[in-house]
Amino acid sequence: MAQSEKIEFPGHDGGRLAARLDLPDGPLRAVALFAHCFSCSKDILAARRLAERLTDHGIGVLRFDFTGLGLSEGDFSNTNFSSNVGDLLAAVDWLDQRFGRTDLLIGHSLGGAAVIVAATRLPQVKAVATIGAPSEADHVLHNFAPHLDEIESQGEAEVSLAGRPFRIKKQFVEDVRAASVRDAAGSLRRPLLVLHSPVDETVGIDNATGLFIAARHPKSFISLDDADHLLRRKEDALYAADAIAGWASHYVFKGAPEAPGNPSSELDGAVVVEETGGGRYENRVVAGPHVFLADEPGSVGGGDRGPDPYELLSASLGACTSMTIRMYAARKGWPLEKVRVEVSHTKDHAEDCANCEDGQKVDIFERTLTITGDLDEDQRAKLTEIADKCPVHRTLHSPVVVRTRTLPAGS
Repeated sequence: MAQSEKIEFPGHDGGRLAARLDLPDGPLRAVALFAHCFSCSKDILAARRLAERLTDHGIGVLRFDFTGLGLSEGDFSNTNFSSNVGDLLAAVDWLDQRFGRTDLLIGHSLGGAAVIVAATRLPQVKAVATIGAPSEADHVLHNFAPHLDEIESQGEAEVSLAGRPFRIKKQFVEDVRAASVRDAAGSLRRPLLVLHSPVDETVGIDNATGLFIAARHPKSFISLDDADHLLRRKEDALYAADAIAGWASHYVFKGAPEAPGNPSSELDGAVVVEETGGGRYENRVVAGPHVFLADEPGSVGGGDRGPDPYELLSASLGACTSMTIRMYAARKGWPLEKVRVEVSHTKDHAEDCANCEDGQKVDIFERTLTITGDLDEDQRAKLTEIADKCPVHRTLHSPVVVRTRTLPAGS
């Protein structure tokens, strides 16, 4: 049974996008992003069935509503194909922050065209799969062809899509006409899987031909036989998911860790830090079930996609300080409401460093406490004193031994 989690993250314009993250119960072998069809949502049957089936293969799937659709914020009439691509880039950024990776992009219909274009800007993505995708974004205009003259002359028009009213503006029409999906497929330089039904009446099979011819190898085509465009039959959605997983096993699973998406350690309880390959200094940090990125700021050649090492150390001191104060106040039964700790780090000459040589710089951590609650002055003074008793504070003031060993190559 897959685990499903509601997610929100900022889209291309900062508006909140509603999403759902489906994760396998077992090892996480790959992380995928799914893009839904034009005017659809993340919760259509095909998307739900695909995601659930992919989790059976160890693939975690993030599916979300594009700006202005489903439960996401924004005005659909102000969106276009380019904004969809922007939302995809934002979704990958969220996945990279959560897992340190985004392995696979999957797109359905216009979402398939969007993932091809987005992938050209995402070097960390290993492979792309499309389902019933048009070979050019302007194919979507056939959905409201009778209104095109009105849109051109009046600047916008209300159209009906799948029985629902939508306002389409001239900028949308111009944007999809300017997009070049086949050019993007030709410059993709990643494995591409094209899944398409030969009887698809919404996006004809000639579109699959256009994408396949434009793309470079490695490229693959899988027929969805008599499936309809929306994969309404459960067996069609499950077949597509199984086909994607089988194909991805060669390109995406290769070298995947057996643990749930995390690098393993020989030491129980050890924190594991491993380069992601996504930037010069970018590393994925795994502490038990918690995964986040560490990086250096752009000023020293990093991507600034996570805290730097000294910020992590400052965070450790701050968290330990807050927790220690909270534990002490709870043990005493004092009415402490909230603790806030600010920690900054510098290297400078220290006046109170008894063992420092002249001119020697030392590490200085400046810690500022904000203690909220109905406490008297003696209680506040005691809690400030207790801050110095936190284990990390003591570690920083104690002799520390770091033992380093290098494993043999290939181990």
